[in-house]
Amino acid sequence: MTWALVIIGAMAGAPARYLTDRAVQKRHDTVFPWGTFTVNVAGCLVLGLVTGAVAAGAAPSRVQSLVGTGLCGALTTYSTFSYETLRLAQDGARFFAAANALGSVAAGLGAAFTGTALAQAVWG
Repeated sequence: MTWALVIIGAMAGAPARYLTDRAVQKRHDTVFPWGTFTVNVAGCLVLGLVTGAVAAGAAPSRVQSLVGTGLCGALTTYSTFSYETLRLAQDGARFFAAANALGSVAAGLGAAFTGTALAQAVWG
């Protein structure tokens, strides 16, 4: 049953990733990959929140499979983040490449921590 939950979550996460990326990127006329940055940070926040909720006993572990692994796994994208960072560096936009790498890691970790802390505050 777990595999079905992961698939269902991914069926929602993949289109959400594509649509969010396109909508955000359309609003910003820059070489910086704001769309990918946004979905990755949002996914980290949701994953932290879900992990915290499950750890606090406020949600069953099935939610971790559905939302954490399925939805967030398909919503976030390490491969696109890596490719876009490499492309920025190769195109001479080294500042943006470094900002993407450092900013994505820092914001992702901060979002995951925030989600976990929020879950702890609500359900802990």
